[in-house]
Amino acid sequence: MLLLSWLLLLVLNISFGSIAIPVKEVLKSLTGSQATKETWEYIILNYRLPKAITAILVGMGLSISGLLMQTLFRNPLAGPYVLGLSSGSSLGVAFVILGAGFLPSFVAEYFLSSYGIMLASCLGSFLVLLLVLLVSNKLRDTTSILIVGLMFGSFSGAIVSVLAYFSSAAELQKFTFWSMGSLGNLSWNQILLLFTSVIFGLFLSFTNIKSLDALLLGENYAKSMGINFRKSKFIIIIATSILAGSITAFAGPIAFVGLAVPHIAKIIFKTSSHSVLFWGTLILGAIVMLFCDMVSQLPGSDIILPINAITSIVGAPVVIWLLVRKNHFS
Repeated sequence: MLLLSWLLLLVLNISFGSIAIPVKEVLKSLTGSQATKETWEYIILNYRLPKAITAILVGMGLSISGLLMQTLFRNPLAGPYVLGLSSGSSLGVAFVILGAGFLPSFVAEYFLSSYGIMLASCLGSFLVLLLVLLVSNKLRDTTSILIVGLMFGSFSGAIVSVLAYFSSAAELQKFTFWSMGSLGNLSWNQILLLFTSVIFGLFLSFTNIKSLDALLLGENYAKSMGINFRKSKFIIIIATSILAGSITAFAGPIAFVGLAVPHIAKIIFKTSSHSVLFWGTLILGAIVMLFCDMVSQLPGSDIILPINAITSIVGAPVVIWLLVRKNHFS
């Protein structure tokens, strides 16, 4: 059922937009036949299909990284950016966009390109990852690692605020647009890089499924079951970093998907077994992102809303419901 919903949303996602393309024509183009109009064929293969594939990869990666974080920290409000990776990416991009005036012109020109911004985002995320890994080796308590990640995020946010204060209106506008997130404007080469990163991160996650089930019952129980807790923690952090870091680099910071989708999967499947939740969360993440992308396109209109705003509108009610249900702050 979920797979059928996924395929249906994929076709509808490609069909909807400022120019409506009949579903029949989309299916013809996707199955190797030529669409009736050349313009439809061009739009499908060069704009909408790459964006739909990006949405699927982003939804899968963020959802699984959210599941990993919630299991590792045993905290229902943990998300893929809890380690400060998103803030690290934002800091890298802020240094490039908001600090371009302090760089030599030829360096600034390169880093202000799409590839330069992605490189800066990856470097920022990678540096935070290194710091988190160094700290995680010194700390045994996963809650302490969670707090350290939040502190890295606060520190990065403070630096971004300082850079923004000294930036021009044009620089602020460009950084704001990046921070809203975008699933479009990626070339096939960039999508291939994102695909490789996400698949590798998902593979690492899948190899750790048995450890995740044991970790639900705590560190001591996991050790009693013969689980190498330090190794499992390291793999989970690496997998989350690869998934969240690469997605932020290519699509910008996208909120709430990683936080909300794992809870939706748990509600639907009514199980805590990760052998079920892994695949359920994977498919639901793709479905949610395709749906959010469809909403952001405003079918029949030239207006495209920021994807980050749409995911927040969809995800925030889930988080509020979770807080009420769990009475988290009582």
